[in-house]
Amino acid sequence: MKKVVNKISIEEFSEKKGKLNDTIENKYKKAAVITHYLHNIQGDTKTFKKEALSAVKEFVKYKENEFGINIVAEDAIQQLLFEAEEVPFPAPFEPKFKFIDLFAGIGGFRLAMQRLGGKCVFTSEWDRDAQRTYQVNFGETPFGDITKEETKKFIPKDFDLLCAGFPCQAFSIAGKRGGFEDTRGTLFFDVAEITKRHQPKAIFLENVKGLRNHDGGKTLATILNVLRNELGYFVPEPQIMNAKDYGVPQNRERIFIVGFRSDLGISEFKYPKPLGLKVSFQKVKEKKVVPTKYYISKQYLQTLHNHRNRHAEKGNGFGFEIIPDSGIANAIVVGGMGRERNLVLDDRIRDFTPTTHIKGEVNREGIRKMTPREWARLQGFPDTFEIPVSDASAYKQFGNSVAVPAIEATASNIIKLILGI
Repeated sequence: MKKVVNKISIEEFSEKKGKLNDTIENKYKKAAVITHYLHNIQGDTKTFKKEALSAVKEFVKYKENEFGINIVAEDAIQQLLFEAEEVPFPAPFEPKFKFIDLFAGIGGFRLAMQRLGGKCVFTSEWDRDAQRTYQVNFGETPFGDITKEETKKFIPKDFDLLCAGFPCQAFSIAGKRGGFEDTRGTLFFDVAEITKRHQPKAIFLENVKGLRNHDGGKTLATILNVLRNELGYFVPEPQIMNAKDYGVPQNRERIFIVGFRSDLGISEFKYPKPLGLKVSFQKVKEKKVVPTKYYISKQYLQTLHNHRNRHAEKGNGFGFEIIPDSGIANAIVVGGMGRERNLVLDDRIRDFTPTTHIKGEVNREGIRKMTPREWARLQGFPDTFEIPVSDASAYKQFGNSVAVPAIEATASNIIKLILGI
């Protein structure tokens, strides 16, 4: 019996392949099913196998065997498996624990967990560009909308740790006790529902610092009530963690919430202490001269000065900021303000010819935006992490990401408890 397999790649499991009448969402779903199947092929594949093999048939052509039956060629699976593993950050060969990655972004949680010996058995992220970055680096396409039951059904039954950097949303708790049902319609509800169904040993949630006082403190109070009293997890008081305390030069404060299943008997958890390292922007600054496109124009620089002066006259401190090599960056966030508050002085430029649609001349003071790679370093991503998207998308992705070293330091303490180390 001969098997003939087209040469294909995992990246082709999106807009260009599959059934012509498929929606983009379905094509990405099939890519997610196939890549998740490949990553779990040495373990529990029952969650993904049936739909994964069905999807593969749409992408690969086969010759019939002597009985006239089309079969899924082992060659195809082996080829795809090789490609799934030939990525910058493959899963550990002998994992110590299993986790799922919800609201995954570009994989900050995953990077930290894999460093600690964890294997990701399910991931979801709805943003297409973020899915692409995630796939290129980890060889796995995330599932999409986690609020849909058709997505939740692919979550394997057993895993040790649930990770989620879910968005902050207000709950409908006026006149109510602030429980599980009051969180319906929010993304925390889906986190709580998945926790209730699968009962992982531990949960690790990350959110903006403002969650502490969001809606007068009702939002956080509801989250803690659901986790502690309705789901039965031991949840110590959440803590505000700052990225600058864990080896990256960025003043980024985020709230961390951890929880442990009650039957584990865990009644104490200590968040990691600051490392005591003094790290400056110089550590992450580009070693070579960056392209002219990152330098701002004279006119825009003047606009920024004018804007800051107007606010100063009103007694406000809003405005742009230039980060010295010896300083640390402000929190990088999505939008222009995240870049304007993190300008740098870099007078190594020699070619002042505009390379973009810049209006006017390039400034002669050497003031520029940080590059996407510098933002990646500020979040603790190694230089081997690939950036396959445009600068605009990259700024958004790293601005939305977690600070990997702070996640890793906290997760290390979680893993030690659930593994009994």
